Amino acid sequence: MTHFAKLGVGNIVETIEIISNDIASTEQAGVDFLNNLYKTNGVWKQTSEDGSIRKNYAGIGYTYDQTRDAFIAPQPYESWTLNETTCRWEAPVVYPDDGKHYNWNEETQQWIVDNR
Repeated sequence: MTHFAKLGVGNIVETIEIISNDIASTEQAGVDFLNNLYKTNGVWKQTSEDGSIRKNYAGIGYTYDQTRDAFIAPQPYESWTLNETTCRWEAPVVYPDDGKHYNWNEETQQWIVDNR
């Protein structure tokens, strides 16, 4: 199966469609199929669940960045920065590697143990 993201205003992902590999033998074939199916002239970009196409799997609300040819999630916190290689947001403090679950506290700029 092949996954396609439909882009709206500002290159924001509006929806994801999954079609057969037989139909989408190329990205353009998939785009043509979807535009014919929906009787539109929409902008579609192929994406992949493993991130091998356009760095990250597209999600609704993600932005397609043409310069990086990547799907980028909305910035989760103001203090987080975009990793230019992975196109993923990173906290200013590395996530602890002790097996516990944590939540980010933007006010204190720290990972806080989730005791649930």
